[in-house]
Amino acid sequence: MTAAAGAEGIVVDPTRVIGPVEAALRARRDGGGKCLVVYVTGGLGADWLETARAVAAAGADVIEIGVPFSDPVMDGPTIQAANDVALDGGATPLGILDALREGDVGVPLAVMTYYNIAYRMGLERFAESLMAAGVSGCILPDLPLEEAGPWLDVAAVAGVEPILLAAPTAPEERLPRICERSRGFVYGVGLLGVTGVRSELAASAVEIATRLKQVTDLPVLVGVGIGTPEQAVEASWYGDGVVVGSAIVQRMVDRAGPEGVAELVAEFRVALDA
Repeated sequence: MTAAAGAEGIVVDPTRVIGPVEAALRARRDGGGKCLVVYVTGGLGADWLETARAVAAAGADVIEIGVPFSDPVMDGPTIQAANDVALDGGATPLGILDALREGDVGVPLAVMTYYNIAYRMGLERFAESLMAAGVSGCILPDLPLEEAGPWLDVAAVAGVEPILLAAPTAPEERLPRICERSRGFVYGVGLLGVTGVRSELAASAVEIATRLKQVTDLPVLVGVGIGTPEQAVEASWYGDGVVVGSAIVQRMVDRAGPEGVAELVAEFRVALDA
């Protein structure tokens, strides 16, 4: 299905179905607020699901559940360390999805993992497993748009929202194509490199958010390099909100517990709402 271009070149497709992730983010944005998506490493400690619930209660609009993988090419040292701990503790993709199936977190969910997991499981089974677990969104950061056709087709049939990434180096003609195939939101990658907390917001975060807002009506969120509430506010001036990962996961690694993690999420929520 091809999206139409609006009067200002905005990608619009009035016929497509809006899933839970996109609905929650649009509701926040259209109400005049800024969106907050928070990354939680699945399987990291016995209380990771309780942490996800606490994060939802603290103000996250959507929670991104990281499914640990042994070679997380997009992730920096904090999330890599969390992956290692979770894997050493016996975390598996199906185990994480089974836990989500049994526990209501309270907000829409997306998973973030790597294509090898989806491929080895089988795309249809992977998509059906997500939906059965109550997970509507999916981010596969190592799957480029040019090779994503089979997954996007399967996701559409199953009702999964495939969230695509837009890098700051993407040429102008590529951004509308990414936005056209993305669902839930468009993930603007804030800087080149891996995830992690930085001392200041990269100029590329502002640039990618601005460029995406010019070509799509989907919620535009910036992630990678968003480590403080102040950086989240700055990035959200140009987009619709942020994805916060490493800063949150560091608290999980430090065993701050669900309450300690939720305290940091609440700081982001208060800053974005100010």
